[in-house]
Amino acid sequence: MRVWTQFTDTLGASLVFVGAAICLLGVIGMLRLPDVLSRSHAATKPQTLGLLLVLAGVALRLRSGMDLATLALIGFFQLMTSPVASHLVARSAYRTGQIEHAELLIDDLDEQLTERTPEPEPEPGPGTD
Repeated sequence: MRVWTQFTDTLGASLVFVGAAICLLGVIGMLRLPDVLSRSHAATKPQTLGLLLVLAGVALRLRSGMDLATLALIGFFQLMTSPVASHLVARSAYRTGQIEHAELLIDDLDEQLTERTPEPEPEPGPGTD
């Protein structure tokens, strides 16, 4: 049993290290990327993956039921809140004009947020009943 415990401890430490490295890359991306959309991507995607890897590494080390349940709740709430927060930050930046529309490849929000004037009804012409 000692070999199995040492193996899971080593694997757990490796997962914690890799998760911390991915989180560090996300932070570097937040500092280096030029615009709000890129920074919000760097703030959520690598951070979530990095945290999940750290939680998996800690779970391999702790091994008790209550600790595993707590770590599962932390991972669940991270997965639920991080994408929503990123979406709200990006939409807020879009609405306040902090995004350059010329740099967007596809602008799906333009059609949803632009108020359009209704087209006038065509007048009935001769020959229509």
